[in-house]
Amino acid sequence: MAVIVAVWVTTLGATRVNVYAKPGALPALSVSTLAARYKANRRAIGEALKTALRVRDRDRARALSRLLTPGRRFLSFDPRGTGHAVEVLGDLTRARRLAILVPGADTTLTTFDERGQRPYSTPGGGARALLGEAGGLERDPHLAVIAWLGYSPPKVTSAGVITDVRADAGATRLRRLVSDLHELDPSAATTLLCHSYGTVVCGEAVRGLPVDDVAAFGSPGMTASSAGALGTRANVWAARGSRDWMQFVPHVRVLGLGFGTDPVSPRFGARVFAAGSAGHSDYLKPGSLSLRNLALITLGRGSQVTPA
Repeated sequence: MAVIVAVWVTTLGATRVNVYAKPGALPALSVSTLAARYKANRRAIGEALKTALRVRDRDRARALSRLLTPGRRFLSFDPRGTGHAVEVLGDLTRARRLAILVPGADTTLTTFDERGQRPYSTPGGGARALLGEAGGLERDPHLAVIAWLGYSPPKVTSAGVITDVRADAGATRLRRLVSDLHELDPSAATTLLCHSYGTVVCGEAVRGLPVDDVAAFGSPGMTASSAGALGTRANVWAARGSRDWMQFVPHVRVLGLGFGTDPVSPRFGARVFAAGSAGHSDYLKPGSLSLRNLALITLGRGSQVTPA
């Protein structure tokens, strides 16, 4: 049954005509090619915007216009399908700490910056909130935050949201990004901040990666029975707000469906931190306890994190 579901999820939308062009090849990631990559992706976003306007894809056009705001920089971009975009906030060439935000279900190019009254629940908005919180904790945190929409998350209403098909593909891409960033500066400390279905991606990706901390919040499970089973030397953190509906989701894994042990349960063995009354989309809300704790984790100040 799991195989049937996986095939079905993989082929969803396969017959949909995609009017957006494949972006051109980018130079390998290095300090010397960063400017060229930023420029090439800005050009690709501009071309995608022209297409969106031509076909009257209004929501996509509005989102792409926001991506073209002066000063925004993207490591990669692909407008096809639901879209991929990887934005850098901060200076990668001088950052001593890196934070990578890994989003969950229902995240697309259209929702990269906007999601109702909760812009902080998007990759772009969440990254800005995290960088702002870190700047309030330290005068110069030497931090770069990456808003990573490098995979195609499933829809909450699809069968894909209870399988790891999309997570497997995302994990491969996430591993590649972390490895490339590590080559830029092997001494930089890296934190994965993983939300909802994004925690499944992180669980699949983290084994053996050069990361220092992994924080899972609002998680349905990480396809592992325990933090130790993730195969990482990183500190593994977990949190769930008191108003998060994820507490009512069964944390099981049967025949490839579901994602296993609840990361905030004692038997998982993560460092559980306080998230207050956060709902499922509120963990990066400015002024919240959860955002403060996530910023402290990112800054390597784990001893100051408020425990649950």
